[in-house]
Amino acid sequence: MIQLLYLVLFAEGVVAFLLLVKVGPLRELTIKSLDQLRMGRGPVMIVTVACTMFAILISSVMSIFKIQNKGAKLGTMSPMDQVLWRTHLLEASLMGFTLFLGFIIDRMHHYLINLIGLRNSIGSSKEEVERLQKEKMELNEKEETAYKEIKVLKEQIAALSENLKKLKLENEEKDKQIETAEAHVVSLQKQSADLLLEYDRLLEDNQNLQAQGLGYKS
Repeated sequence: MIQLLYLVLFAEGVVAFLLLVKVGPLRELTIKSLDQLRMGRGPVMIVTVACTMFAILISSVMSIFKIQNKGAKLGTMSPMDQVLWRTHLLEASLMGFTLFLGFIIDRMHHYLINLIGLRNSIGSSKEEVERLQKEKMELNEKEETAYKEIKVLKEQIAALSENLKKLKLENEEKDKQIETAEAHVVSLQKQSADLLLEYDRLLEDNQNLQAQGLGYKS
């Protein structure tokens, strides 16, 4: 029994050491082995063994107290009682250390699994951050390009507005020129009408004078 407890305690010590110190791929192999042990009926077997050892531990502790009480009543312990007391004490100590180390291994395995999960999530978060930063850079480049295009369009709009103003001014000037030309045409038409009237009057006077001249000749 004691030799078996020493063997179990040594094995647990090796497992705890491999979980604490990363020695090549041994930590990952140990974690995978513990994961396999937790699958299926493994947890039930572990709990059963732990409960059995705890019951034996309680029995050993009670035996220790019984031997001490017996020695206290007799005033001294016989050599056989001393051997039994030391044996029970050694067994209780080994089983206590074994249970405690098993609990430590279980907690270490649990926290290492959580730590690996956090590292994986941090890795994926870093990749996500890098992807978002890359997208941000692309958006900044697109925004800069769009800003340049908007600037060019604004310059073109300003040039077109200036040209439109010039065209409006030219149109107004042409309208004024057309109005002036129309007024000049109206004035010329009026003068032409006046000249025609004057021509008709002169023609009529000329005819009258010719008629008078003919009358004098006759």
